[in-house]
Amino acid sequence: MTPCKRVEIIIDEPLLRRVLAVLDDVGAPGHTVYRNLTGSGNRGTRRGDELTGVFNNCCVVVACEERMAMELAEALRPVLKRSGGMCLISDALWLRH
Repeated sequence: MTPCKRVEIIIDEPLLRRVLAVLDDVGAPGHTVYRNLTGSGNRGTRRGDELTGVFNNCCVVVACEERMAMELAEALRPVLKRSGGMCLISDALWLRH
């Protein structure tokens, strides 16, 4: 197993394109998107079943080296500051096959 960083970005689904553009700009190695998340936070409850999708949350997950995780976090800061959301960075083990 290879040590890596797991970057999780939780945002409003309409911002997904902007976040994916940031990932491309910094050269992230790949990502996974989870859609229609539910939960509760400082902007209220998100049920994940809204008609228009405007209030749906999604999560983008990236596994990368620490340097890339820090670069990605700094590139995401303006988007999150303007639009809200969350970015978590944690240690992980990558099972390469």
